[in-house]
Formats: sequence, structure tokens, C-alpha cells
Amino acid sequence: MRYNYLVPIFQNALAKLNVNQDIELYFDVPKNESHGDFSSNIAMRLAKTLGKAPRAIAEDIIANLEYDSNLIESFEIAGAGFINIKLKNKFWTNILDSILLKAENFGRLEIGAGKKVNVEYVSVNPTGLLHLGHGRNAAIGDTVANLFDMLGYEVTREYYFNNAGNQMKNLAKSIYARYIQSVGNPEFPFPEDGYHGEYVKEIANELIAKYDKSLIDNNEQNLNSIRKFGEEWCFEKIKATLDRINIRQDVYFNEDSLYSDGKINEVIEFFKKEGLAYEKEDALWLALSKMGLEDDRVIVKSTGEPTYRLPDIAYHREKFRRGFDLIVDL
Repeated sequence: MRYNYLVPIFQNALAKLNVNQDIELYFDVPKNESHGDFSSNIAMRLAKTLGKAPRAIAEDIIANLEYDSNLIESFEIAGAGFINIKLKNKFWTNILDSILLKAENFGRLEIGAGKKVNVEYVSVNPTGLLHLGHGRNAAIGDTVANLFDMLGYEVTREYYFNNAGNQMKNLAKSIYARYIQSVGNPEFPFPEDGYHGEYVKEIANELIAKYDKSLIDNNEQNLNSIRKFGEEWCFEKIKATLDRINIRQDVYFNEDSLYSDGKINEVIEFFKKEGLAYEKEDALWLALSKMGLEDDRVIVKSTGEPTYRLPDIAYHREKFRRGFDLIVDL
């Protein structure tokens, strides 16, 4: 705002001197406060073009300045041709008035008007509680989203809800083990790759309070119920923590939907059609070497289970399809 006020004043003066209006104007803050609030070296930069001494050019510029004397105290020439500018207190109090009037809209710009941006952040798997590292990511992501919002973009804040794959199966097995240990078999083995946090015991206790011993049988139906219970429990805690730090996202995209809506198979068929996927050793490989990388990578294991790359690719494909002008991942 300070510079925006000074630029047109100088531009008008330069126009009267028939100086090219494309020249950029810079205003620096002098190291010595007695030299004023701002200083410009425009006279020295024009010396070669105008064929005159910088101080003479500075005199011409000052003579042609039109300004509000209620806001500006003086323009003075210093050194080889610097123009020092002293502002009156009213200039600064006017800025404070403007800030108060605009309130939360102060500083808002229109650079991104008409453009859509997607910022995806946090996106923690619903297998446990948030920790400090997640909090850092959340703060950075929300700040980036806020900046885009202040620049005039239409911002979508998104959380990729990774609720499929091995990590969810491990959560279900972990809760089941604690559940069985609590309902009468304390020696029941805990899975080696399970989640060891105390929160798993909390989930198991709440599971007992709701279902008693009805989930004792180790079958797929019961494990699915336990997985869903644990997923909802973890995500409720995650959202409660985010809410405490005033972070609320617009979209919670479920990884599960990529499977149920056939998006994973769509991507596989697309890669095959484009000659970018091939089978080797009973697995499906993505030909990344054809896309500028050194090595190809497996996207479907020999067991038929996708690696993490495949749903991530399908997810980003869906984001692109939603018509964003810019996509930011944290």
C-alpha cells in the first residue's frame, strides 16, 4: 500500500518529462531514519538515458511531482541524486483506518481470480492418532491454502483418506488381538507388524462395550466390522485434533472409492492400452523407463494386491479430472 501510493505520483512526474513509462520504480527504506521513510534511485538510473546529471534529473522530477501535502512532508535530494521521501503521520494513520475497514479482507488480492486450486494436506492414514510431524504438515498445508485464498483463488482443501490396503488390515488384526486378550485370552499373540500404541487398547475396550463377545470368531466378516470400527474411531480423533487447531478441510476423499467405483481398473486398462504396463514374474509392472525414469516399478503384486503407487496414481488422475488449474500436494 505504501509503494502503491508513491508509484503513480512518480509516474505522472516522469510522464511530464517524456520518460518511458515502462521503467520500473523502486523504493527502499533508508538505513538512516533521518533520511526519511523511503528513497528512490530513479534519477541515477535515468542519467544515461536523459544525458543529464542525476541531481539535475532529481530536481526536475521533484518539480513535477503532484501530491497531497497532508500525507507527504517532503521530497529531498541526497548524495549523488537519491530522492528521499518523508511521510506525515496522517499517511500511516490512514493505512490503519484502511486496515480496520477492510478487516479480514485486508491484503486480499485478485491474482488468482477465476482459477481453481486444490491443496491436499495432512492425509494421515486412519490407523492412529496425529503426532507432532502431522501437526507441522497440517499447519504448513493450511497456511498455503490460506495464501491462495488471499490471492483470490477458489481453494479446495482436501484430505486423502487412505482407508484401504495392508495398513488397514494390520489395524484390524491389532484391535482384534487386544480385543481377544481383554475378553479372556491374555496370551493371544499380537501380530508382529501390528500397531502397538495404547490407543489400540482403547479401541478394543470400546469395541467390547458395544459388541461384548460377539466378535470373537476370527472370520472375514468380524475383521471387516473391527476394521471399520477402528477406522471411524481413529478418524474421529484425527478430525477432533484438527478442529482444535482450526483446520477444517472441504473434501475427504476415500481411497476405498477408487476400488468400488472401478477407478483402479480404469487406470490399469489405460496403462495397458498405452503400452505402459506389462506382466513379469506374475506381477504387473509400470514402464516408468518410458517416462524418463531409470527403473520400472511393480503396481500390482503377484498376489493381486496393488502397491501404493497404483491407488495414488488413480487418485491424482481423478483430481486432474475435476478441473483444477493448480494442484498442490504436501
